[in-house]
Amino acid sequence: MQIIVQKFGGTSVKSKENREHVINHIKDALEKEYKLVIVVSALGRKPDPYSTDALLEMVNFPASNSSNRELDLLLSCGETIASVVLSNELKENHVNATALTGAQAGIVTNSNFNQAKIKQVKPKRILKELENHDVVVVAGFQGATEDGEITTIGRGGSDTTAAALGAAVNAERIEIFTDVNGIMTADPRVVKSAHQLDVVTYTEICNLAYQGAKVVHPRAVEMAMQAEIPMRVRSTYTKDEGTLVTASRVHELGMDVSDRLITGIAHLTSISQIKIYTEDQTHQLQADIFKAMADAGISVDFINISPNEVIYTVPNNLTEKTISVLNELDLHPEVMKNCAKVSAVGAGMTGMPGVAARIVGSLTAKGVKILQSADSNTTIWVLVHERDLNKTVNALHDVFELSNGIKSFQ
Repeated sequence: MQIIVQKFGGTSVKSKENREHVINHIKDALEKEYKLVIVVSALGRKPDPYSTDALLEMVNFPASNSSNRELDLLLSCGETIASVVLSNELKENHVNATALTGAQAGIVTNSNFNQAKIKQVKPKRILKELENHDVVVVAGFQGATEDGEITTIGRGGSDTTAAALGAAVNAERIEIFTDVNGIMTADPRVVKSAHQLDVVTYTEICNLAYQGAKVVHPRAVEMAMQAEIPMRVRSTYTKDEGTLVTASRVHELGMDVSDRLITGIAHLTSISQIKIYTEDQTHQLQADIFKAMADAGISVDFINISPNEVIYTVPNNLTEKTISVLNELDLHPEVMKNCAKVSAVGAGMTGMPGVAARIVGSLTAKGVKILQSADSNTTIWVLVHERDLNKTVNALHDVFELSNGIKSFQ
């Protein structure tokens, strides 16, 4: 049988009116004689009564007396409710459907409650249900340990559920339905001329997602890439085909990724830069700094190390804790709060000279001060003051002519 996995987020299933769009997409796929595995998030967002945040409020989270195990029992209810509601409405529309929890669908996780990792998927139950039903609606965001404890797999977990199930049932493709038509060249709230991309590679969308583009969770893309299953990011509210995520653009558009220098610009905000001068100190101090951060549970990013200084970033809300930990090492960092990390992502930049020159030149022309920079094969990052965010993103979007569609580097 040919199977498509479709995932619908909380806003897509929050109301009966929205679910009508979902049902129409399902019927479109059924008309093409596919069997469907549908993954759903909890109904809506706060203050909707069965959203994840609303459920947490019921136990006064974060000042809750519930254990992490009990919180997972509670949180799993949101997606379970959504799966039954959608399955019921599909049957009202004469679609042969049934609902399963994540555990019933065969998702086996470790026991790290609230942030569980999927260990394996046992698809036997889903495949059996598809013999008797056209659609199986699975509660996303959840699974169970090998001894039957209910777990949740963290924010973005429904995307991850869809990718894991897609790999397990060898799906033809995975479709992620959202509020937007697909993956954009930049956040359209920041860049008015941002436009939809027809095709991106797995690597490009992973980098965009990790650097702030929130259309699809990067772990889900990694799973799809490992299983070599194409993914589409589409809008719930239109018939647009959205953005195809695949290994290469050669077969889709007749050109390789190297012909597109930069795919998109992503950004993260509310960042603090931590700078520690280590002149005349031993190399051991550098190791001590990062060990202290790890021991305190502080995730660091954007690391630059030289013989005389250590520079890295942390989220704004961890700045005071970071300073306190460093003070215990008798270190007194220079701190720059309210920064933004802006990333230019593109598979075509690998080995191509002049990309950094364009970035620096465009920002200098706009009077933007670069506080820090780094690069990899497919991404160049700059740290700027948050007040310069809009100016920075628009300058990079312009200098690489992303408003004009696909451009080669000449």
